[in-house]
Amino acid sequence: MGEALAMDEFDYVVVGAGAAGCVMAYRLSASGRYSVAVLEAGGPDRNIFIKIPAGFNKTVYNPKLNWGYETAPGPHIDGRRIQFPRGKVVGGSGSINGHLYVRGQSADYDMWAQLGCRGWSWDDVLPYFKKAETRGNGGGDAAVRGHDGPLNIQDQRDPHLLSDAYMAANEALGLRRTPDYNSGNQEGTFLYQQMMKDGRRWSPADAYLRPALQRPNVTLIQHALAEAILFDGKRATGIRYQRGGAQVEVRARRDVVLCGGAINTPQLLQISGVGDPEWLRDIGVEVKHALPGVGKNLRDHYAVRISALVRGTGSLNERSRGLRLVGEVLRYAVSRKGLLTASPSHAGGYFKTREGLETPDMQLYFAPASYAAGAYGVTDLDTKPGMTLGCAQLRPESKGWLKALSADPRAKPEIQPNYLADQMDRDALLAALKYMRQLLHTPPLKDYVLEENFPGARVQTDEDWMAHARASGSTTYHPIGSCKLGTDPMAVVDPLSMRVHGLDGLRVADASCMPTMVSGNTYAATNMIAEKGADMMIREAA
Repeated sequence: MGEALAMDEFDYVVVGAGAAGCVMAYRLSASGRYSVAVLEAGGPDRNIFIKIPAGFNKTVYNPKLNWGYETAPGPHIDGRRIQFPRGKVVGGSGSINGHLYVRGQSADYDMWAQLGCRGWSWDDVLPYFKKAETRGNGGGDAAVRGHDGPLNIQDQRDPHLLSDAYMAANEALGLRRTPDYNSGNQEGTFLYQQMMKDGRRWSPADAYLRPALQRPNVTLIQHALAEAILFDGKRATGIRYQRGGAQVEVRARRDVVLCGGAINTPQLLQISGVGDPEWLRDIGVEVKHALPGVGKNLRDHYAVRISALVRGTGSLNERSRGLRLVGEVLRYAVSRKGLLTASPSHAGGYFKTREGLETPDMQLYFAPASYAAGAYGVTDLDTKPGMTLGCAQLRPESKGWLKALSADPRAKPEIQPNYLADQMDRDALLAALKYMRQLLHTPPLKDYVLEENFPGARVQTDEDWMAHARASGSTTYHPIGSCKLGTDPMAVVDPLSMRVHGLDGLRVADASCMPTMVSGNTYAATNMIAEKGADMMIREAA
């Protein structure tokens, strides 16, 4: 990727080259009428483990690719701090995440519309999901799935024996096998769909940014840390950023578009003087526009896991060592198949934790692999053959905040997701944990289980399970909501235009816009928000 710095004024200045920013660059520049600058605080996505799908645990905590955030101590999770990775590289978190593609339920978006986000119901957003995707190896109902978009979405070609047994056990407990959980109706068990192409991760940089950079009207500026939004009264006019020890200003003739995500977008707004006046005064920032919702409503999926030792299956633990790993590397080099194409989660499910629910409230994860002390996906695989089962409540009631602690853009903000603050969240997790143990005792999965080794048989009572949840649960890397769409007093972004309420020339289109959590991994919804937001802007400019 080259860089061109000949211009210091563009029609659009996009902050962040991640899931949303790459879409903006591609769509806003497509007509050739408008120039677009994309500022990215990180560097190029050349790390080999970014391209290899199974390289997830080599990228997600790599300090060269990561902002290195952690949460504030959680009052309901034993006061623990949790590492909170966000991508600091071209492609953003889409270059280091688990590359699973999950849209959520149709009811999620209908709820957005009911909350006042007119134009964001399932029927409204479905065309943008379809516009974005291509089903890489076929399948899917053309009424709800796309076939010629930039994102390549594929089904797993080589499911593990344990994944099949896991799904069969779910079926034995009454959870149907669903042919496409991305159709709007999620309930059931399935193999996860992946953002891959020809056996390689297909990141937002691959899908959107690289094609956009072939156009003369798109400029990517890397290692550019945004430190302030520039204003003329109530109109945003550009961005001041740091690069190579120097301060540089870039001007936007039309709009500044914030695509930094649920952490970086509200932080930039706050240090630029847009937010809760009391919070801004605490860090010595002049209030340029009072908007109390900036940084509020932060939510994340909190996952809790169990694992078991297994026999007779060739789990990924054995295949990741010694001569077997050499064989897997050779297999991947020749066929782009095998261990190195694996996602952190292979199979999963959506189910209802209690009677009376209209739609599922729990997401299940499964991997034919296990990790030391249950540390899922962040350390080397365990030395003994194993498997991991995980769960996360789909729409947590617990919510927290994102608060800048300094006017310095390099200072890490306070991230408080407030996990398990709400009793409803705790009750749902408790039911799911018991269900996962039941899966371990259900054929055919039971036939492979030697013993549950995490947390183990010592955990029996509800109190034991909740102690396990508090002590071992973690983020699923899905922060949303800190600059929510809406029309209520705490809303930050206008759902009809993506403009920041009360300001001109400033829009937000990323995961921070989600008013409530979607039912599953958040990449697909973030991509859709950017597709829809770009379309709004193009229509307005025409």
